[in-house]
Amino acid sequence: MAWEFDVLHALQTIHNPVLDALFSGITHLGDGGVFWILLTAGILIFVKDKRVAATAILALLLDVLLCNLLLKPLVARDRPFWLDESVQLIVKAPKDYSFPSGHSAASFAASISYVQYNRKWGIAAILLAACIAFSRLYLFVHFPTDVLAGICIGCTCGVVSGMIVRRCFMKWEQKNG
Repeated sequence: MAWEFDVLHALQTIHNPVLDALFSGITHLGDGGVFWILLTAGILIFVKDKRVAATAILALLLDVLLCNLLLKPLVARDRPFWLDESVQLIVKAPKDYSFPSGHSAASFAASISYVQYNRKWGIAAILLAACIAFSRLYLFVHFPTDVLAGICIGCTCGVVSGMIVRRCFMKWEQKNG
């Protein structure tokens, strides 16, 4: 864990008002997955290919089950600011456990879902997801391994959901011709 604190403390040295405002705003896009849920709802309404939204919905559901209902309570890892109270948070302190990063997992679950159907939006979503994940480190609310695990879980949820949705849609199309 020492190297993880080294990374987090190094990030504390680059804080300034502009980056603080930027990363505080970016991290809030991941709060509760609301941004990704709203974006997916918009895709469901406005995009003809319903597989995109179906994949993202399934990926986000899998992510919630794995991260919030299973892993966070099972691992019960303390957050960095619980262990090092010398760092003053610039965002509201999360109350749940640290591992894995739910912001990172939800962001990558959704963005990997999108990229499977539309490279252009998907790449933009992945870049935003990466910024959200980085913000969790910058803001001292997650350890690097929390974020890395969240990214891996999110990517896995997105890929698996894409496989399931494509298979289901293919079977439905074969049946309904």
